[in-house]
Amino acid sequence: MKRAGLVALAMGFAGCKLLASAFSGAGAPRPNILIIFTDDQGYADLACFGNAKNKTPRMDQLAREGTRFTNFYAQTVCGPSRAALLSGRYPFRSLLGPKTWQMPSSEVIFAELLKSAGYQTCCIGKWDVSGRKEIIDEMPNAQGFDYYFGALGANDGGILKFHENNRAAGETRDMSSITRLYTNKAMEFLKKRDPEKPFVLYLAHTMMHMDIDASERFKGKSKGGLYGDTVEEFDYETGCLLDLVDELKLRDNTLVIYTSDNGPWKQLNYRERKIKQRQQYKDEIFWGDSGDLRGGKGSCYEGGYRLPCIARWPGRIPAGKMSEALFTTLDFLPTFAALAGSKVPDDRIIDGVNQVDLLLGKSEKGNRNTFYYQDNGIRFGKWKYLKAKQKVWGWARDKNRPEKEELYDLENDIGEKNNLAVRYPEVVKKLRGMFEQFVE
Repeated sequence: MKRAGLVALAMGFAGCKLLASAFSGAGAPRPNILIIFTDDQGYADLACFGNAKNKTPRMDQLAREGTRFTNFYAQTVCGPSRAALLSGRYPFRSLLGPKTWQMPSSEVIFAELLKSAGYQTCCIGKWDVSGRKEIIDEMPNAQGFDYYFGALGANDGGILKFHENNRAAGETRDMSSITRLYTNKAMEFLKKRDPEKPFVLYLAHTMMHMDIDASERFKGKSKGGLYGDTVEEFDYETGCLLDLVDELKLRDNTLVIYTSDNGPWKQLNYRERKIKQRQQYKDEIFWGDSGDLRGGKGSCYEGGYRLPCIARWPGRIPAGKMSEALFTTLDFLPTFAALAGSKVPDDRIIDGVNQVDLLLGKSEKGNRNTFYYQDNGIRFGKWKYLKAKQKVWGWARDKNRPEKEELYDLENDIGEKNNLAVRYPEVVKKLRGMFEQFVE
């Protein structure tokens, strides 16, 4: 049964139209929202984020037309990352357990807030927060999305089983078709939508999660191996989607946000295991690029959590800008709610903050100065603290890491090479206390 908490929440929705009018009166109509969310794509996979091999002209164009955020954070693994994006709450609050990847129906996600404010809502792609099972109350239609097409989980076994709304809709082992399929489904929604109502479209790609693949048009064409081929196909398909936005004359009033769910598979032991399981990858590059960041997916270092992010809203979000402000997927829910004139739930802790002023270039620093690394540490301003005994996924564990506290100055040491804990004990004490207070 859908939540009792919505009864109290619904009372707050009565003021949504008034709030929306007030926002419009300030000279900013409620935007359509298009979220492009990739899987396991590294911080430096795109040319506009420093990659010298992969050609990504459409994402580079998006970056020129919008703002790049270089201190943007998601979570370190797939399901928890989606729970945080959808709910605006850290995974330890929004999931039933640390390894269940199951978000209870009592969570309120951004689709519900925007739908109640008059938005059309659509989810295409990887869901991953119903325990990868057909649990109707935890699937997209029960969580505020009018339409859903995609897979409830990942493609780890080389197969995807699709659902359209709440019904099974076939399966495929052809991973080379997935990026195009999801893009086409997103384009279908845009063509069929009600032009009189704003929309939110959440496009959650399966790529670049293993098993990766690219269609014949792109396979063998990049300088980055099979992974580069897959990235370049994503770039092309995203360009097709953005071209349709232009054709439908939606460009000027559509907020486009691109980012990824976590860092890339790059740990040596995982790569060796995958090559053993999938001999076709023996001579291929099938993992992404963290750039100068340390670690990858599952890690508590920056390569696990820090992701590329681009936001575009012509005439409102500054074009050609790079922002170093702290920004996270947690912030999407309160930011979207503010833009839509909706009310953020007040019956639970919301970890996200309203970043409208940051997006619109009215604030350089935004409304966030902390970020919590699930179970392991905290960032406060430029400082990052990690506790001595880390809790990380087994394949991400650094077996050579000594169990001692770590402190990094991320403004001057993005690669987390110099542990400053001994040099700055007072900073360690302060951040340790903040971390311990947060997890209580």
